Amino acid sequence: MIVKDIDKKVNDAPMSPQMGSLVEGKVIGRDRSALYVDLGPQGTGIIFGKEFYLSKEAIKDLNVGDIVHAKIVEMENDDGYRELSLQDATKDLNWQKLRDLKASGEIIQVKITGVNKGGLLTSVNNMAAFLPVSQLSPENYPRVADADKAKILKELQKFIGKTLEVKVLDLLAEENKLILSEKAKTEQAIKEILANYKKDDVIEGKITGIADFGAFIKFPVNEESNTQNLAPNTQIEGLIHISELDWQLVQNPAEMVKVGEIVKAKIIDITNNQVFLSLKALKENPWEKIEKEYKKGDTIKGKVSSFSPFGAFVEVLPKIRGLCHISEFASPAEMEAALKVGEEYQFEILLIEPKEHRMSLKLKK
Repeated sequence: MIVKDIDKKVNDAPMSPQMGSLVEGKVIGRDRSALYVDLGPQGTGIIFGKEFYLSKEAIKDLNVGDIVHAKIVEMENDDGYRELSLQDATKDLNWQKLRDLKASGEIIQVKITGVNKGGLLTSVNNMAAFLPVSQLSPENYPRVADADKAKILKELQKFIGKTLEVKVLDLLAEENKLILSEKAKTEQAIKEILANYKKDDVIEGKITGIADFGAFIKFPVNEESNTQNLAPNTQIEGLIHISELDWQLVQNPAEMVKVGEIVKAKIIDITNNQVFLSLKALKENPWEKIEKEYKKGDTIKGKVSSFSPFGAFVEVLPKIRGLCHISEFASPAEMEAALKVGEEYQFEILLIEPKEHRMSLKLKK
């Protein structure tokens, strides 16, 4: 019986504190340059000197009897006190809260205070935080032509002062910084919605944005009204790459679709919660026709549609363009002297690759 009582006392005894341990205590006194803390069986702690100065803003609001959390920075000084740091303890507790936030996946609100070319700047629990451009939600992602960094920065500046809902994505303790994600808050919902779709499905969606590399489409839409009145987190935004807009060579996506337009598209790939779609997959492939009717060496009539640094684009059939390469001429000036946009000429087919949607031409003189 005596042995059991001894074991119980040992198990119930507080663990011996160590350097760097977080401790809890009660304020029992203060003077102009020190704060005294009762640590119970672990002795008496003191916050003074540099540590007192660094935490003076927090200390001025403390009164005798208040409970504080501190970190042991010296086990015992010359006066027998355990030296404590309020600032280090606050930092450690903040990091623990952030680790808990990351583990739980809790959504938090942050106010954007600044930007740089890589993303948005903010803070969480007084810790510097960074929200990379790549972690913005599809709705807030800057759709800038040619990924121009100056234009991206200008778009990002619109977020200063705004509040966004984010999740903690990563913690960089060595850099005293954390990484946030806005798009992570909807990833699980998107994953669940995408479980209802597969490659080759045909969807109906609304064009929500246009960039030089393609068009963004959000789906599904309400079939009765053809308007997007569904909750934002019940919709997916996918990309129709410029090469998937039409069988013909598309130089400007805005010529093929308009923002707000309702279209049908085919899902051609689903990767990492990203959906890639195609409009041309639902259209007849004109290259199949030209493969049956023409071959290398044949003569074909075509209308010059435009010039580029590579040569002249020639429309030989509806939605079929060939290229009369610049190397067929002595100089760009000679090419533009020999050909006029909008005029028809006879061309020889030098190369025809229907699967690659490519045709090379030579002007017949």
